[in-house]
This record gives sequence, C-alpha cells and structure tokens, in this order.
Amino acid sequence: MNTIYFPGLGIGPFTVNEIAFKLPFLKDHRGIAWYGIIITLGIILAVTYVMMHSKREGIKNDDVLDLAIFLIPGAVIGARLYYVIFYGGYNTFLDIIAFWNGGLAIYGGIIAGALIVVAVSLFKKIKPLKMLDLIAPALLIGQAIGRWGNFVNAEAFGRETDVLWRMGILTDGMTKMKYYHPTFLYESLWNVLGLVILILLYRKKKYDGQILFGYIAWYGFGRMLIEGLRTDSLYWGTIRISQLIGFVSFVVGTILFIAFLIISKKKRLIAESYELQYSNEEKIISVEEDNDIDISTNNSVTDSEICDEEKGEENGKNN
Repeated sequence: MNTIYFPGLGIGPFTVNEIAFKLPFLKDHRGIAWYGIIITLGIILAVTYVMMHSKREGIKNDDVLDLAIFLIPGAVIGARLYYVIFYGGYNTFLDIIAFWNGGLAIYGGIIAGALIVVAVSLFKKIKPLKMLDLIAPALLIGQAIGRWGNFVNAEAFGRETDVLWRMGILTDGMTKMKYYHPTFLYESLWNVLGLVILILLYRKKKYDGQILFGYIAWYGFGRMLIEGLRTDSLYWGTIRISQLIGFVSFVVGTILFIAFLIISKKKRLIAESYELQYSNEEKIISVEEDNDIDISTNNSVTDSEICDEEKGEENGKNN
C-alpha cells in the first residue's frame, strides 16, 4: 500500500494498492496488479490505433494482427532480457523469467520489437519502414499510459525536490513522507505531446521512415533529460546508460530525419525535372507534327493550283 500526495496541487493524500484484485481460486497468488492492467490497456489502445490507420500505408488489418501475435510477447521478452542483463542479481531461471515481480526496461522492448517488425514485414513483403512509421505513434500511446503503472507502484520517481508539483510518497517501511520529482508524469506528458506532433507530421509525410525517425529523436531527447532526474538509473561508470542511449537516439534520429528529408527532396526535384522535360519534348513533337501537316496541306494546295493553271493554258491553246 502506497500513500501519494501532491500538496502543491492540492491533490491527496490518498492510498494506492498495487494489487487491483485477487483471484479466489488461487489462495497463494498475490493477485492481479494494477501495473499489468495498465500495461495491457496501453497495448490494446496501441494496437487499436494501428488498425484504425493501417489503410494509410496500404497495410491490411490481418497483417497487423499477425504482427501483434509475435510483437507483443517478443517485446515483453526483450524488455525483460535487457533488464536482467544490465541490472543483474538473478540467480535462478525462475528469477529471470519472473517479470510479474517487476523489472522491464523499455529500451529492450523497443529493440526486440523493432527486429520483430522488420522480420515479419519482410516475410509479408511489406516495406519495413512503412510498418515502423505506422507503429511509432502507437508506441507513444503505450508508453504514455504505461508510465502510470509506475505511479501505482510508487516507482521510477526523481530526486527530492520542493517544486510546486512535487509528489509525496510514503511506502511500507518509510516513517516519513518524502517529496520527489514525478518523473513518471514528465515522461507520460512528453509522450502525449510527441504523439500529437507525430500525428500532425504524418499528414505531411514526405518519405517512408520519417515518422520512425521523428519518434526516435523525440523520445530520445525527452528520456535523456528526464533520466537525469531519476534516482534508480543504471550506471556505466559515471554515465547513466539510459541517458546515454537517449542522447545517441536523439542524435541518430535527428540526422536520419534530416538526411532522408534532403534525399527525398532531391528525388522529388529530379522527378519534377524529368516530368517537365518529358512534357516539353511532347510539346515539341506535337508542334513538329502540326507543322508537317501544315506543310503537307500547303503543298497539296500548290499542286492543285499548278494543275489548274496548266489546264487553263491548254484550253487557251486549243481556242
């Protein structure tokens, strides 16, 4: 049971139970956690978004569902493996697979998910970048909702602060409430804003991959900043690994976004140039054909006039 309080906003204090409900036929089971319910809700809404917009990329909903069958469990496995590899401390196989006890890393889910999307898209003869463009906004939906699972668990918060929107937390074992940056909220709002931007960008999409690169740059930049406030970061020496990945994602995503935009613009200009040249050639050919017809007509008229004159001279001689 966790107690949450936002004194600066006049919200709370209130208590939140991590367990939504228990199954009566499983006496020793800890119950169904709110975290799992919230994550599931995010997945459902993300898949729904993709299916609602799949026609935009000419992708069938059946292909989307086929992808989801592999993507959802694959992303969960990737998120768990990333967490286990980098955080460590697991001694048995049961400990490694017990993700229901917590321990999923979003970067692992994104990496594994991207590989699965590419593999399934190639198998179905769909351009991977088209599918990834379609999924990128949906990913932000899932992430924005999923962060509220951290809120229920009173985790993934930032360092202590006295800002107006500070979040007070009192968990079992604590004797005094402490106030932290609500970094879960920062990232959730950042993802919602990114979703709006990507939806608007989609309407003026210039090339396949543009929405994907926009997502990578946007999320990477936000995660880089927010990670600097968190207290549970994984370090590599003195460097926060998630912050480093966020920085690299921002740089790479921005470079790819701009580079492909320049390339697509050049291709468009070349295509327009060819089209203009082809149009001009057609006009020239058309003019030449018209001139040939005029010359032929004039020649026919001249020949007719000559024949008439010759006939007139013969008649004159006969007279």
